[in-house]
This record gives sequence, structure tokens and C-alpha cells, in this order.
Amino acid sequence: MGNMSNFVKRVRDIMRNDAGINGDAQRIEQIAWMLFLKVYDAKEQDWEWSDDNYQSIIPEPCRWRNWAHDENGQGMTGDTLLDFVNNTLFPTLKNLPVDASTPIKKAIVQTTFADANNYMKDGVLLRQVIGVIDELDLTDYEESHAFGEIYETILKELQSAGSAGEFYTPRAVTDFMAQMIDPQIGETMADFACGTGGFITSWLKELKKKVKTTEDEEKYANSIYGIEKKQFPYMLCITNMLLHDLDVPQVFHDNTLLRDVLDYTEDDQVDVILMNPPYGGSEKAEVKNHFPSDLASSETADLFMSVIMYRLKENGRAAVILPDGFLFGTDNAKVAIKTKLFSEFNVHTIIRMPGSVFSPYTSITTNILFFDRTGPTAETWFYRLDMPEGYKHFSKTKPMKLEHFAPAVVWWHDRAPIQQDGFDKAKKYTLQEIKDRNYNIDLCGYPHEEEEILPPKELIQQYQEKRASLNADIDRILAQITEILGIDLDAQD
Repeated sequence: MGNMSNFVKRVRDIMRNDAGINGDAQRIEQIAWMLFLKVYDAKEQDWEWSDDNYQSIIPEPCRWRNWAHDENGQGMTGDTLLDFVNNTLFPTLKNLPVDASTPIKKAIVQTTFADANNYMKDGVLLRQVIGVIDELDLTDYEESHAFGEIYETILKELQSAGSAGEFYTPRAVTDFMAQMIDPQIGETMADFACGTGGFITSWLKELKKKVKTTEDEEKYANSIYGIEKKQFPYMLCITNMLLHDLDVPQVFHDNTLLRDVLDYTEDDQVDVILMNPPYGGSEKAEVKNHFPSDLASSETADLFMSVIMYRLKENGRAAVILPDGFLFGTDNAKVAIKTKLFSEFNVHTIIRMPGSVFSPYTSITTNILFFDRTGPTAETWFYRLDMPEGYKHFSKTKPMKLEHFAPAVVWWHDRAPIQQDGFDKAKKYTLQEIKDRNYNIDLCGYPHEEEEILPPKELIQQYQEKRASLNADIDRILAQITEILGIDLDAQD
């Protein structure tokens, strides 16, 4: 246990000396596949103990215990180890025989390694890293639990590891959303772009409090469903699930947007959806073909909102993070999506979050939409969550904490309008008021925020969204004017 707290530092210090590791993103990816094999090996010990006939899908020479575990200092090292990892271990795990009949807990090994890489070039340093990882005693409950906490710090480091940060939603945010959703035993929860599994683990943490019987335990273990398109976060998520004692993690390596939304049936629907859909992302043009023409946006967050609407059960609940562009956008696709959302779902609460919640990955301001499928929206409450006292911005050293949501929780349970300095901080709007604004729901925002200089890509994206919304507003107003005047602009002179 003494080595647990400086685990990440020890591994990082060794890797810094290896010429093959280029930056934090590669370092974390390198740690990830080794951790997966270590955690999976500990799981297999449990499965062997409970099932005398258990057969590993991994060939004996490639199981962690047989090549990585070094009991007497005689383990492979140097070029011999490198040769084994590059030319035996990886080719074997990437090509494991998997088909539709392979149990999930076995198939995840091949899926996890499909696009994994070994970046290290120094076999002696590789042996040292493996040694540090192998010291973890994941069969010991206390140590395994402590490592679960350390795994969180590894995931957190993704935020500053270049573009990998897109896969990590701050734990304070996922925990707040899970608490407000209030999971119940027997419900199923889904995240269709689950990244490293943050929403799933927050859901499990809340649901665990309500487990009382072995039947509850079984429902708890089968309560989650995740899909992740990218290989690396998928690997991290599977490891995360195994660390949370989900022996059969229902998490799949796939692209949610490559299925026709009209093909979804009641069997595809879930009770709860918790998500932070990717936004500003680029998908192939044909992705739009999987959506009705009026909902076919070029913005990934919009497309995921359509998926969410088609996959939420009757009486189901959802909490979804969306960028400001979704709120103020009035281009045709956004208006169509919001019209469907407000007319078929009860959008009861929108929490406006401070701009630096996702810092340093992005400065784009985000919001949490809470809605359920109990009927159309009658009224929507907006609440602006301000920066806590003493904070100008959140950062890597001063991240958002769950306690920062405390004012929102107090307000949530005793709702009332709030004004500060003449501006609305919390206010209720009727559906008609929202319709009259052409579904521009940029309400109770941040009136005193200084203009922030965004990175070029985000600035361009923001201006494109504003231009599309402005064009849509101009077209709508022109149509109203021409209708009033009785002018047909398409008619020939």
C-alpha cells in the first residue's frame, strides 16, 4: 500500500527515459494496455476460483501471470522482452478468435487490443514499468479500492494530454448529474459516447447505495450500457468497469451514429441516459443519411440529441451536457431538434455552467439539460451556476468540485426566480415564450463575463454557429415580412 500513492509518478519517471514515448498521451496509452492486462489477470483469478472449468481466451504464454509477473528476478527483460511484446503478445491478442457467440468478458480482450500500441523501445525500462504495475495487489479489497481512486487520477491526466482530454468529463459534473437523476434498482442507464466511463461510474456509485439483496446486486451489475467509437478511451473504460467489479461490462466498441435512428425499437430504449456528447466533431457525410432529413445536422452534438430522443423509454429520464451553440442555435436542424425535444419531452431544467469547467481542454461554455419522457414541456427552469467564491477560472490545479454545485442543489429542491445586479440568474419560461424566441434558449446566461480569446478552431466553430443562426433568423424574418406584404419572391417579373 505504501507505493500506491506515488504509483503514477514512479511509472512516469521511468518512461521519461524511453526514447519511444513522445508526450503524455502516449505515456498514458502505454500504461493503459498494461493496466488492462494486470486487472484482467486479477479478474481471471476470481473467475477460476468460482468456476473449475473456466478457460482463458488468452493463450497461456500471453497471460500476465506467465510473462509479466517476475517472482525471482528471472523474468524476460531487454531485447527478449521487447521481442516478445512486439512479435508475440500484440499479434496474438489482436487476433484472438472472437465471434458472436464469444462471451463479452472474453471478447473484450481482442476488442481492447485491436488498435493498441507498444511505444516503448527500451526493454529494460519496459521491465521496470511492468514491475511497478505488477506490485499492485488487486486481489486485496483495500488495495484494489485504493487503486480505483488512483485510476481516476490517471483518467484526469487525460485532460491535459492533448486531444485525449475530449474523453474525460470532470467527475464533479458526472457525480452531480447522477445524483440529480437519482438511479433506482432495476433501471438501465446508457451513455452512447461513453469515453472512459465517467458517467457510468457515477451512476454505479449512486446506485450502489440502494443495493440491499443479491437480486439487487445482479440488477446493479446489469444496469449499464455504453458505446465508445475510439479505441483508446474504450480500453480505459473496460479497465474502469473491471475495477468497479463489473465482470461482464456491457460496453461496446462502435459508432452510435452509424445506425438509422428510425430503426430503433422499444427493445433499444433505456430508462436513463447520462451523456456528454462529442461536439464540434467531424463525421463522414453519409452519417447524416441515418437521420430524418429535418434532423440531419452537421454538428455531432445535435445528432446525438436525436439518438437520445429515439432511445429514451416512456417515462425515462435524461441529463445531457450540450454547448451554448445548441441553446442559441436557430438554424433549421437545431430548431427541428429543439421543436421535437420540447414537444415530445418534458425539458424541466437547464443548468448553465461556467465557461472553464472543461479547462484546459476547451473553453466552450456548456449546459446540462434535464428532461424526461412524460409528455410535452409546459415550462422550463433555467439556473446559472456561477463561479465559486475565490475562483476566477477552473484549472488543472483548481478543478471543479462537487461542492461547487451546492447552490444549484439547494435551488433545485426549492425553486424560485433569482435576480442578481438586474440580470436573471434563475427564471422559469413557458413553452410559448420559448417558441416565440424561435427556440433560442440562451437564457439566464453570464452577463458580466469578459470576452474570452478562444483557440482558433473553437473561435471558427463559434462564429460558424452564430452565422448559421443569424442566417436562419434573417430568413425567418424575411419570410414573415413577405407573407405580410403578400409578395412572392420566387415569382417571375
